[in-house]
Amino acid sequence: MANKRDYYEVLGVDKKASAEEIKSAYRKLALKWHPDRWVNGSDAEKKTAEDNFKEAAEAYSILSDPDKRAKYDQYGFAAEQMGGGAGGFDFGGMDINDFLRNIFGGSFGFDFGGFGGGFSGFGGGADSGTRVVRGRDIRTSVKLTLEEIASGCVKEVSIERARPCPDCGGKGARSESDIKTCPTCGGQGRVRQQTRGLFGGMGYTIGTCPQCQGEGKIVSNPCRRCNGTGLERRREMVRVRIPAGVEDGMQITIRGEGHSAPHGGVNGDLLVVVNEVAHPQLQRDGNNLFYTRIISVMDAMLGCEVSVPCLDGSYKVKVEPGTQSGTVVKLRGKGLPSVQGYGRGTGDLYVKFQVWVPHKLSRQEKEMLESMRNSSSFTPDLTREDKNTFDKVKNIF
Repeated sequence: MANKRDYYEVLGVDKKASAEEIKSAYRKLALKWHPDRWVNGSDAEKKTAEDNFKEAAEAYSILSDPDKRAKYDQYGFAAEQMGGGAGGFDFGGMDINDFLRNIFGGSFGFDFGGFGGGFSGFGGGADSGTRVVRGRDIRTSVKLTLEEIASGCVKEVSIERARPCPDCGGKGARSESDIKTCPTCGGQGRVRQQTRGLFGGMGYTIGTCPQCQGEGKIVSNPCRRCNGTGLERRREMVRVRIPAGVEDGMQITIRGEGHSAPHGGVNGDLLVVVNEVAHPQLQRDGNNLFYTRIISVMDAMLGCEVSVPCLDGSYKVKVEPGTQSGTVVKLRGKGLPSVQGYGRGTGDLYVKFQVWVPHKLSRQEKEMLESMRNSSSFTPDLTREDKNTFDKVKNIF
């Protein structure tokens, strides 16, 4: 997961791209990197084409699905851990050629039935419009207690990030007149060259413009404060809203709070990873909480009332007379809520009673217990009720 590229970056589209723009971007990448186009390439080229093709297919499988895209937008790759499916790509048993036909239909004159026909209709023009530069993402972490996770909270995180230069307003130039359209690419940010394809037809290669580095503009009189970059680094505080029910390792994506892009591009994102602080008394398993309470033999035999810690305060729990060691009592709804969109309801709190048996007794206490040893009340007799209790303990732990 750490080596994965952002899915929008893979397809080369903006976070606000429409479904049609996402599909169009994938079509171009699928045609460019399909392994059958690289059959005559070197082993390294074949491996690169295969990896790039799979990466584009995975990105499209997530961003083309509205539900998966929404979960990925909010939680990034952590949505996979929460059952969101925002990670991993599977054709679901579909043949790769059938999958591509669904994307391309019969257009482009491309034969997917064996790839014998070449790319007879392929070779469209370069992307229209100026390329939008995107700022880099920032990854940080935040520590959360179970109490904060239970109710959700707002945390402030300190980050250092690139922000627009105050002198030039992020333009990188002293005035608007100092910013010119790149003569090499005509403001496109990309240049195209016609080449002979691997299958005999004519094709095109599209790359970043070497003069403007993909920005589409040239600064003739750069700002002195930022040296033409349009950016300067600042340490700032960002308020992050944490939804209730998050788990350790989950990632929350704050759109547009990453590094600013040069010359008015699109900001990157802030990726906040949750670090859950261990609770001193409660243990977590999903949405459920577990607590172990040690009681004396006398309390177990005679019954009592004990105080149990919960995330919203302490609760009184009745210990029934004759409680066996290992007995578990469930406090319904006293666990953690599910993260919105990733489950329903609230978990429970399980209280396990462990009976402490004294190992140092006075002479008088020993004599008293000896007198009761052979009493029928102290001789094990597993009635149906007692047997059910032990069976439950065995099944739970």
